[in-house]
Amino acid sequence: MRMKDDTHKSGVPIMDAEAIRRALRRIAHEIIEQNADLKSVVLAGIPLRGVEISRRLAEFIREVANIDIETGTIDVAMHRDDVGTRAELPVVHASKLPLPLEHRSVIIVDDVLFTGRTARAAMDAITSFGRPARIQLVALVDRGHRELPIRADYVGKNLPTATREQIQVRLQQTDDEPDAVWLFKE
Repeated sequence: MRMKDDTHKSGVPIMDAEAIRRALRRIAHEIIEQNADLKSVVLAGIPLRGVEISRRLAEFIREVANIDIETGTIDVAMHRDDVGTRAELPVVHASKLPLPLEHRSVIIVDDVLFTGRTARAAMDAITSFGRPARIQLVALVDRGHRELPIRADYVGKNLPTATREQIQVRLQQTDDEPDAVWLFKE
């Protein structure tokens, strides 16, 4: 959801560009530590911001471990459990993953983890391409309120919120705004 420039005045800044950079660099180190065979890892970003975050993680991993991690895009629009109940049809982006997925670790990358339903949809979408050896999850922000038994393996910031509050991630490459995470209260 695109917000007007003046709406950030009502939001509380949670992370600035440097905090996001530090969090992603830390996550990259954690991915390196938790995955012995980095050549078998695929970073699968959920459009739009998850794709950009996975690109940045791949850059950090390249800097630290001197290895190129394959990245891809996994669209969840048609795998969501609320697809038939939404007032508007979802925007569908092309999914593109390096194949085959068997014997690989696929790391789903998203900007915000909330109920867990998007992560579940991403897992469904991934399994339509094959059966990876393992699926992990990265979230820049975990705000709690899970409706499904899903947790992130790598988290940039845990931010407990009220259900009425909203978290907005803004990235220069996807939103044409400075990198930031905002909390909006209703």
